[in-house]
Amino acid sequence: MPTLRQLEYLVTIADTGSFALAARAANVAQPTLSQQVRALEERLGAKLLERSATGAILTPLGRSVVITARRMLSDASDIAALAAGAATGLTGTLRLATTPTLGPYLLSPIIAELHRMAPRLRLHVREGIPEEQVLELSRGNVDVVLGPLPMTGDDLTIEPLFREPLHLVAALDHPIDAAAPATRETLAGSALLTLDPRHHLARQAREVADHYGMTVAPDYYGTSLESLHQMVASGLGLALLPSLYLRSDIGGAAGLKVLPVAGWRAHRSIAAAWRRQSPMGAAFRLIADHVQGSARRLLGL
Repeated sequence: MPTLRQLEYLVTIADTGSFALAARAANVAQPTLSQQVRALEERLGAKLLERSATGAILTPLGRSVVITARRMLSDASDIAALAAGAATGLTGTLRLATTPTLGPYLLSPIIAELHRMAPRLRLHVREGIPEEQVLELSRGNVDVVLGPLPMTGDDLTIEPLFREPLHLVAALDHPIDAAAPATRETLAGSALLTLDPRHHLARQAREVADHYGMTVAPDYYGTSLESLHQMVASGLGLALLPSLYLRSDIGGAAGLKVLPVAGWRAHRSIAAAWRRQSPMGAAFRLIADHVQGSARRLLGL
């Protein structure tokens, strides 16, 4: 039978497209990796990879094997976590993926509570682009994703948690008056600053800009909510910021004013996702329920 290590090497080659990059990612010598993959092919009696000077391409059979291998590796990881978790699963290291537009402003006050609730649980938090993190979840590289909807995946359990209001903010000395609700006529032509377009929040900002006749500033993509905050406070334009950021100690609204807008309903929906077949599902749901309750308290919902 193939070993999990051989399957892991094959999946890593599939992800990187290169023996050299796969060896580096797996922290193993390239000859060792190549030897193990060749042994896997010999054991299965079939060719899984087409090798060339420029990389490695999966054969049709190789693609099918990789799909099954990903599931086997994910199951093996879940089995180990389940064994470590004993009765509740709330022990060991949980790999939690989240977006930088949410994690720092939601998790900071929650992690201490989670630690009190499950003192043997360790959280390894990764920040990144939501679509990429959902893909990593399906591959078994993370355990839970906490982020904005939409999330999709036939193999995933997706649990909506709460709706977070979004606010339009401006510099304190911006000519738009915060004493009365702004209208489309008031906002038309205003520059709206956004994040990297791969973030859900950037897409929502573009929708808001289109609806109110604002223009998205293409030369001022922020790298974080903090950078957006700083650019808005300096007078470069308006921005869309989430409630949790504006309420947090590490975010806040210094140098900003929140503009009331007629008919404003902007929000984002936050959810938790994990692999449907994970034996840790009950533990993940407990954590999701705790995050949900804490977030609603923070937002005053």
